[in-house]
Amino acid sequence: MTGDQADHGPARPSWDCRACGRPWPCDPAREQLAGANGRVELAVLMWNHLEEAARDMPRTPASELFERFLRWTDRPTGAA
Repeated sequence: MTGDQADHGPARPSWDCRACGRPWPCDPAREQLAGANGRVELAVLMWNHLEEAARDMPRTPASELFERFLRWTDRPTGAA
């Protein structure tokens, strides 16, 4: 993993990207995560992150967390 990829991790408890400040997983993090995991493994990993984020951000609507952490995992690689 390059330094750039390592920097695109979540800063807790905000779950913003440590490198770019965007909501995590940002686009570079999504690319790295998708490249390192199969589709099912990626969904399970992101579900675990969603649960952690829900504990860190209890006032964030569940639908928003779902969109942020899981919706993108169901898209073919490279889809926007």
